[in-house]
Amino acid sequence: MSAEAGAGLGARVAAYLLASIPLRLSVSGAGVALAVLAVEETDSVALGGALIAALLAPSVVLAPLAGVALDRSRAPRVLVFGGALGTAVALAIAGLLGILPTWVVVISLLVAGCCTPAFSGGLSSFAADVVPGHERAFASDTLSYNIAGVAGPGLAALAMAAGSGRLALELLAVIAAAGAVGVLLLKLPARPVPDEPSSVVGDVGRGMRHLVSHRPLALSTLSGTLTQLGGGALPIAAVALASERARTVADAGWIMTAFSIGGLVSALVSAWRPVRRWAPHTVMLGSFAATGGFTVVSAFAPNYTLTLIAMGLAGLFTAPGVAAMLTIRQRESPPTVRSQVFTVGAGLRGSAAAAGAAIAGGLGLIGAVPLTVLVGAVWIASAAILLLPRGISEAYE
Repeated sequence: MSAEAGAGLGARVAAYLLASIPLRLSVSGAGVALAVLAVEETDSVALGGALIAALLAPSVVLAPLAGVALDRSRAPRVLVFGGALGTAVALAIAGLLGILPTWVVVISLLVAGCCTPAFSGGLSSFAADVVPGHERAFASDTLSYNIAGVAGPGLAALAMAAGSGRLALELLAVIAAAGAVGVLLLKLPARPVPDEPSSVVGDVGRGMRHLVSHRPLALSTLSGTLTQLGGGALPIAAVALASERARTVADAGWIMTAFSIGGLVSALVSAWRPVRRWAPHTVMLGSFAATGGFTVVSAFAPNYTLTLIAMGLAGLFTAPGVAAMLTIRQRESPPTVRSQVFTVGAGLRGSAAAAGAAIAGGLGLIGAVPLTVLVGAVWIASAAILLLPRGISEAYE
């Protein structure tokens, strides 16, 4: 690659990250800030949970419709920008809890939840259009998610330490607005117009049929969704591990930090040197199996320090698998339903994470070792799914 081409590619990656990271970071940090603000203003933990649910739940339900809208739009950048700006305004309103009526805050968060699919799975579906080369595009997208997952709660925590949950939400709203401006710098091409026009319901049905019936895509989606059962349960397992091996339960945060740092390092490496030697399904299999294996190792680590090391190694293998999963979505989806495949896939993973957290919470009394082994086993099972025959693969460009 020439120096000029390399500089051009670097500029495209930078533009994509400058748009996607602030948007995803704002939502990632909002969960923590909402929980704290609810306690500060109303002394209600339950309200915090309800506010977080209002922010997250609509995106799961509306994912297919958001995907169809992006697939049909002649100006998808406008839709992504609108979703980003809507989220920024909604977070700013949510930060006024205690000043505005609670129902106004709830409605604003529901609106934000309706907007987020545009820049979560939706923006991912255009990554390969912004950044040439599928592997590098989706490695960059995975890097975006990893940075947002680490920095979002961290920035919220710093803002709350310096001020309050209100300050944190207003800061996150500003960050989301900056991401919206970044979207305007991206070139998001319109999808090809279908040969035969159909209704929205027909488009949703066509996309869902392809997602379920196209075996290579269905297996990778099932595997990627199952991993998030383990991902959602991991914080609960970290609390259990910390209660048995660390000084305080609060040290569970460091266990999750080790896992997140491992994921961030692997995302940086993958964005720099994408994995091209093996097929994406093979990369997913190896990545998810290694994550599960080291998670199981962490369950039997004899002390807290070795637990941190094992968790860091588990996180170190996550990014290549996620990038490979996104590459499969791109390759195995026709352009007319591609955004829908991405938004539904992201919605399924979010739902699985929530379910994993709920299940792990119910199993918390079984002890740290069995619970952590179960979390690792889920990742290993998700890898085993990819050993099933994939059938005929079709490449769509």
